[in-house]
Amino acid sequence: MIRDDILRQRLEEDRQKLYDLQAKYGFAHASVLKQSMILDELINQYNRHFYVREKNPIA
Repeated sequence: MIRDDILRQRLEEDRQKLYDLQAKYGFAHASVLKQSMILDELINQYNRHFYVREKNPIA
């Protein structure tokens, strides 16, 4: 499983990449849509990671 700090760093890097691509190409460009899907998957991974942690806390 990916570590918290690495996952957060990847989220920030991919979010910035999405902003940069959108500024360069606009919202409907294929590269922007692809990056958006990549970021969505990372967000889902982040949410699953923390949801599992909350449901099964380590005492």
